[in-house]
Amino acid sequence: MTSPSPIRRAREALGKRLREIRKDSGLTARELASRAGWHESKCSRIENGRTTPADDDLRAYTLHCGATGQTADLIATARNIEGAYVEWRRMERSGLRRAQESVIPLWERTRHFRAYSSWLVPGPLQTRAYVEALLRSIRDRRALPDDLEQAVQVRVDKQQVLYEGPRRFAVLLEESTLRHRIGGAETMAGQLGHLLSLATLPNISLGVIPLSADRTALWPVEDFWIFDDAQVNVELVTAFLTITQPHEVRMYAQAFTALADLAVYGASARTLITSAIDSLG
Repeated sequence: MTSPSPIRRAREALGKRLREIRKDSGLTARELASRAGWHESKCSRIENGRTTPADDDLRAYTLHCGATGQTADLIATARNIEGAYVEWRRMERSGLRRAQESVIPLWERTRHFRAYSSWLVPGPLQTRAYVEALLRSIRDRRALPDDLEQAVQVRVDKQQVLYEGPRRFAVLLEESTLRHRIGGAETMAGQLGHLLSLATLPNISLGVIPLSADRTALWPVEDFWIFDDAQVNVELVTAFLTITQPHEVRMYAQAFTALADLAVYGASARTLITSAIDSLG
């Protein structure tokens, strides 16, 4: 038996949440359907995850169940379901360039970027050599069409967001990120030196979480980006996850704040980066 798709699981989770709202209100599914003017089977379809509810369906749920304070969050959750989980193989079926171009509108409209990484230097801070090594590895591992040169250029061009307009970047790296060799020693030395230069820009805050930090309260988590307070992107092994539900975006923002408290900045961060360069021998 195959497991449910991520979209089906998301629908089921939303349906369960709606069922709980209805039960907390004391209404039966039949009573809610009657008040909303629905066929009585509609509640069952929605609550069992067989269909994604429309905005008006969710407004009816919260209105008749006395939970209008949850309307906006429920609508954001439902809208996010179909586009939240995109498999890399679907995004990259024509090559890597399309995946690189897909986020350009988001980057252009964002003013406050927050990024956390425990594995790789984030895209806007990467050197061309580092970009090329990463994308070549992805191309070969996933057996993708070869548009490497074009994809590298798109990613490099996107880095202009660092210098255009009133944009702010807060970047947190685990110290281990500085030690993961991508593209060999020469490429890593260039990349780490580039980080030292970028850290001097007034619109970039670069923090490094030392290996010696006490992680009792919060251990390393998945890499993520927060765009303003509107969206979070997470890169998984198999897919690209987009999160827009307000309560989940807030949770990632809270995690970012907690991680930022563990980081060192300024001269202390530069010392860790320089130590990583020296270790390349």
